[in-house]
Amino acid sequence: MPKASDIKKNAAIELDGKTYIVKDIERSVPQGRAGGSLYRMRMYDVVSGRKLDETFKDSDMINLADLIRRPAMFSYLDGDEYVFMDNEDYTPYNLNKVAIEEETQFLNEETAGVQVVLVNDVPVALDMPTNVELEVIETDPSIKGASATSRTKPAVLSTGAVVQVPEHISTGDRIKVNVEERKFAGRAEK
Repeated sequence: MPKASDIKKNAAIELDGKTYIVKDIERSVPQGRAGGSLYRMRMYDVVSGRKLDETFKDSDMINLADLIRRPAMFSYLDGDEYVFMDNEDYTPYNLNKVAIEEETQFLNEETAGVQVVLVNDVPVALDMPTNVELEVIETDPSIKGASATSRTKPAVLSTGAVVQVPEHISTGDRIKVNVEERKFAGRAEK
């Protein structure tokens, strides 16, 4: 049983007899507490989709839920449902657009390493790879002689997501994006 400080995004936990997927974690260190951090977790009930915000001390023990991660790839969009196909047995998994809204900003047909998270054989979340490769479709022109300095500019990616990129990146370049931090992680290899 892990401590609250060990819980990561997209973990499935059990709380009050229900299973929740952790979508966001904020760590804070209140003044006057002898080194104790607080972890505010935004979670969604896997059955009802109901949102729950809960705060835990770093030493609180949390029960992990039984979940299965299946390698899958994005297949097609069906109304408000994203359909993923299991890479091994071709089982289709439908996930509601709202449930995976943040992940879809970095998802296309080429994205490899995607896993569908199943709780009691029901798809509830996506587990994205650390980095994905996407094409820059719109950004300001690159500046001749610009080096990889800390100055950045916004770039629109092929999925519609906007990230800050160094000045030397131009439209048409393929870049790596860190999904968790939503940051530029380097140029993609050709």
